[in-house]
Amino acid sequence: MSSASPSELPEPVERVAAVLRAQAVDATIEEFPDGTPSAEEAARAAGCKLEQIVKSLVLVCDGAYVLALVPGDRRVEQRKVARLLGARDARIARADEVVEATGFEPGGVAPFPRRDVVAALMERTLLQHKRVWVGAGTPTHMARLAPGDLQALTGAQPADLVARG
Repeated sequence: MSSASPSELPEPVERVAAVLRAQAVDATIEEFPDGTPSAEEAARAAGCKLEQIVKSLVLVCDGAYVLALVPGDRRVEQRKVARLLGARDARIARADEVVEATGFEPGGVAPFPRRDVVAALMERTLLQHKRVWVGAGTPTHMARLAPGDLQALTGAQPADLVARG
């Protein structure tokens, strides 16, 4: 993994970098000083296609936190997530719940390390890319890695998670 030395990274980014180092994942963490507040801006900053940006969304399914990894150009279908997990209800987590579930602030959510997330799902179309970009702990940091590594790091089950059309 290449990135700035650990002492130069903000603490949330160091947590992400530590996982990548420990798992010997070929990944790069980059800082984008202007920030990446939307998937569109993240794709522009990273110089990639919008569908290569991974949105790490926290959902609350019957009271439990679930991570849904979806492409930047798609929207998660909450009913599909609930159905996949056998839950009665699924909703997007509130900002305070995102922090409780992941330890990351909204806008900088990394899909690992997982804190209070009980399950992870990954839109299966993400696996078609050679590399994808994920949040890396702050709104200005992203990590680039192979989607298979992302799946392995998160333990995510590939599934059809997105709304069609």
